[in-house]
Amino acid sequence: MAQKVPASIQSISEPDARISFGDGLLERKGVRKGLPSGHQNDNKMTASITPSPAPATAPFRPANLRALFWAFTWLALQGFGGVLAVVQRELVSRRQWLTNEEFIEDWAVAQILPGPNVVNLSIMIGDRYFGLRGAITAVLGMLTIPTFLVLGLALLYQHYSAIPQVAGALRGMGAVAAGLVMGAGLRLASILPKHVLGAPMAIGLAVVTFIAMALLRLPLVWVLLVIGGFACVMTWFKLGLNASAALAEKKQREQQP
Repeated sequence: MAQKVPASIQSISEPDARISFGDGLLERKGVRKGLPSGHQNDNKMTASITPSPAPATAPFRPANLRALFWAFTWLALQGFGGVLAVVQRELVSRRQWLTNEEFIEDWAVAQILPGPNVVNLSIMIGDRYFGLRGAITAVLGMLTIPTFLVLGLALLYQHYSAIPQVAGALRGMGAVAAGLVMGAGLRLASILPKHVLGAPMAIGLAVVTFIAMALLRLPLVWVLLVIGGFACVMTWFKLGLNASAALAEKKQREQQP
């Protein structure tokens, strides 16, 4: 004869629930009902935790160290006159190893760190996917073949730099590189309205930075320290306010009957 299962251990299946802990997600297959009264408050607290949307992540990643090496080698070979546009197109648009948001955050860190920006970025991406081996592989991809190529071009330029046609060709390549950088800047500017400071403040900081660099020709280190430092402080303050408001809202929901 079938025995009746006590209500205290009955489990009613519900749709999967997800609870966010920092950057990770904890999956539960169901929510247990009919628990003793001593656990009812735990159920209320659990139910009051709402899933937070996970940050957008890139859909793809390097398949292996060989793919990482050749990707950065090809990236470096395209970087005539500036690499920002090439890096954004290769890593975000073509290979989709980074989102626009991730690229801007990583590029900002790469600019602050000493050394070439693109080399710093390659170290960060290589380390992110494969650890120390990835960082070393990415740097080797950036420098190995391009180093020999640059040495060969330097020898050719030493022999033919006096020819007017060569000088004109180099100036033309510089104009194209400037256009590529402007195009990449416009594509990256599309995420400014999503910034935590809001569109007006983010656009204002971008305009002030452009004026300081392009028109006033202030040293990069002072622009980073003053404008960049101000932006970091304001973003930190805004994130703190948002976190406080979210915590207050959570407590208010928990106090509701």
